Order: sequence, then structure tokens, then C-alpha cells
Amino acid sequence: MTQALDDLLDLLDLEQIEQNIFRGSSRSALVPRVFGGQVAAQALVAAGRTVPADRTAHSLHSYFLRMGDPGAPIVYTVDRIRDGRSFTTRRVVAVQHGQPIFHLSASFQVREEGLEHQADMPSAPDPESLPTAAEMLPRHLPAEVARRLVEARAAVDLRYADTPPWGSVGERREPRSQVWFRTNGKLDEDTAGPLLHVCLATYVSDMTLLDSVLLAHGRGGWAVGDVVGASLDHAMWFHRPFRADEWLLYDQESPSASGGRGLGQARIYTQDGRLAITVIQEGVVRVPRD
Repeated sequence: MTQALDDLLDLLDLEQIEQNIFRGSSRSALVPRVFGGQVAAQALVAAGRTVPADRTAHSLHSYFLRMGDPGAPIVYTVDRIRDGRSFTTRRVVAVQHGQPIFHLSASFQVREEGLEHQADMPSAPDPESLPTAAEMLPRHLPAEVARRLVEARAAVDLRYADTPPWGSVGERREPRSQVWFRTNGKLDEDTAGPLLHVCLATYVSDMTLLDSVLLAHGRGGWAVGDVVGASLDHAMWFHRPFRADEWLLYDQESPSASGGRGLGQARIYTQDGRLAITVIQEGVVRVPRD
């Protein structure tokens, strides 16, 4: 396991300070605010720690309310909405400086058998044939920006199947993007339960989902500064078991952008073709004013 992955696991290991109340810290990000994937993953950790062990997360719905302060702790308060025979529902509010910055509702289910079908996995290049972030980023970005981006994502091996938006500024492309990802190191099978894998996928899911919005308009994004933006809401459905330390294909597209907002939707597949997760996110995507 790499040091960066070990640090991320520490970040997700929240401190319980009272029944239904947890505290988490933050890590530095590319922008002076808490990374949205971090607060979403931590909130899901908090919810999951109040749920019986025989129930796994099957969906989450969340809103980003205020920018988080990376220099201050985040307090997560869990509301035990419902404990049914098959489903458990939790609501989590993340608070900093006395104000809510994030709200999450999550549902957990006892595993059961049922009807089965899924959308076919799209074609994609072999992840091992693609350059790593450390190899690719310096080709397209200034050295300092590339270094900071590699450092911010060091816990994850994330590989673009095609040129990312900041590598094709000014070129309008189909609003589709594919990346392969897995943790940068193997997880301990004895201690890393299903909740941790789901939370790690939640963390990564906020990294690239709005790339497809940028591609449609030839914009490079936050890394080059030709748009400003932030996540507004984020929803995920977990369909089938998966491991976050094995390759997952993140197949993303944008069906719409309007009103200063862009919508991204995606499916995440295991390498052997099982549909594991569906993701939808809307974010602010604005062209900077002169």
C-alpha cells in the first residue's frame, strides 16, 4: 500500500465523538476548499457506521451547500431515519463553523436475490496500455499545476482513455469521457469491508464527472482556469459488488449544459463487464467574467 493511499484511508477513518456524531479532517486540494468527493465519502462513512453489518449501501443523494474550509474539522451528524426489515435510511449533515456545508441521504439494503439485467459495457482500451497520471499530466499542463494535480490524486491510479479536456483546449469534442481507476495499492481483505470500497468509489467519482461538459465546449476546466465551477448535487446507485483496488471503467457523458450548470451522468463497470455503479452529478460551470 502506498503512503498516499494510507493517508486517504486515515482521512476516511472518522473519529466518533458521540453517538451518531463523527468528526473528520481534510487534506489539501487544488482549490482553496474541501474536495467534494472527500466530504461525500466521509458522510457515507458516518452513515454506514450506524447501520447493521448485514446491510450494504445501495444509493446516495447529496447536495453541496457551502464551500468547505480545508483548515477546519468537519462534524458529521447522522439522523437514523428508518430501520426496516430490508432497508435502512440515514441522513447526514456535515457542519463547519456552525453552518451546514453538505447534506446526504443514503439507503442500505440486506442482500437479496432478484431479477437481473444490465446495460452492456462499452468498448474501452486496456487500462494497462494507458499512461499513468504522472506520465500524462506534464504533457498538457504547466509543471507546477501537473505536480499539484498528481499529488492531489496520488492515492488513485487514474488513467484517461483519451485526451482530457485540459489537453485539447479550444477543440469541441463529443461530450463523452472514459477513465479507468483503482486505488494505488491493494487493500487488506480482512479489514476492508464493502463500505470502504463504496466510500472510495464515491471519493473518486467527483474527480472527473464534469469533464464531458467541458469537452463539448472546448474548455480545459479548473486546471487551466478557463471555467469556474463547483459540484451542486451528486447521486449514486450501487448495483453490484466491486473492489475499489481493482480496475473500474468510469464511462461518462454530458446530456445537457444550460443556465451556468452542466450535467454529467456515468456508469462504472468492473473490468470483467459487470455494471457496478450509476452516477449523476450537476455542477456550476461558468465562463469567468473579464
